[in-house]
Amino acid sequence: MFSLVIPGFVAGVGILFLALSAASTSATAQTAYLADKPRVTPATAVQKKGRATAINAEEMRNLLKRNGGRPLLVNYWATWCDPCRDEFPDLVKIDRQYRAKGLDFIAITLDDLADINTAVPKFLREMKATMPVYLLNVSDPEPAINSVDSGWSGALPATFLYNNKGEVVYKHFGRIRTDELRTAIEKLVGSKH
Repeated sequence: MFSLVIPGFVAGVGILFLALSAASTSATAQTAYLADKPRVTPATAVQKKGRATAINAEEMRNLLKRNGGRPLLVNYWATWCDPCRDEFPDLVKIDRQYRAKGLDFIAITLDDLADINTAVPKFLREMKATMPVYLLNVSDPEPAINSVDSGWSGALPATFLYNNKGEVVYKHFGRIRTDELRTAIEKLVGSKH
C-alpha cells in the first residue's frame, strides 16, 4: 500500500502519545499519593488561625471521643452570648498554659452558619484564639445538646472537661469559675511540662 510518511504527522502523534502517557502517569501517581493520605476529618483538619470549621452532630460526637488520648476541654459558646464573650479571654489563657502539658481544647460555637466568615473569625482574632474552633451546623441543636449531656438545656456558655477515657470529670453551665476549672485540669495533666 502506501509507504508515505509525513514527518509532521509522525512528530505530532509522538508528542500526543508522550503527553497522554505523562498525564496518565501523573494521574496514577496523584491517585496513589492521595490513597496514602489519611482521610481529613474535623478532628484532623488543619485550621487557619481565627477560623471555624462547620461540623454536623455526628462529627461533633466524634471530636469528643478520647479512646486513651489526651484529656479534652470543650467550650460551647456564641458571639452573641455576653457571658461567653466575657469568659473567652480566660479560656484562651487556659489553652496557652495547658496545651503543652497535655490538654486538648476545642471551642464549638452555636452561631448561625452565616456568621462563619464574619462575626466568628472577627471575634476569634480579637481574642487571639489559637485553639481549634468548630461551628455546629444543625437545623435542630437539641439532639446534639442531649448527646453531650442530657442535663444540659443548651444554655450558653457550657464547658465540659473529659479525661483520656472520654468521661466527663468537670462541667459547668454559665460563665466558668477559672480557679475551679484550673484545679480540675491540674488533676488530669498535673503541673509538669
